[in-house]
Amino acid sequence: MDITDVRVRRVAKEGKMKAVVSITIDNEFVIHDIKVIEGEKGLFIAMPSRKSSDGEYRDIAHPINSDTRNRIQDLILARYYETEDEEPIV
Repeated sequence: MDITDVRVRRVAKEGKMKAVVSITIDNEFVIHDIKVIEGEKGLFIAMPSRKSSDGEYRDIAHPINSDTRNRIQDLILARYYETEDEEPIV
C-alpha cells in the first residue's frame, strides 16, 4: 500500500483541531476527513468517525494495525509541517 497523495487543509479557528486531511492510497482510494489534533503530547491524527445512536463516536475507516497507523500519521504530519506558510481555511 502506497499513500500517493496527502492534501492538508489547515483550520483557521482556535482550538485543538489544526487541519483536515485527505489521503489517496495507490492512486485508487481516498479517505477524507482525517483530522490533525493538538494533544498534550503533540500532534496526532484522528480518523474519520460518526456519532452512533448511543452517543459514542466510532471510526468509519481506520488502519488495522499500529505500524500502518504510524506510517499514515508520519506522512500526514510531515505534509502538515510543509504547509505552515499556507493560508488556513475559515
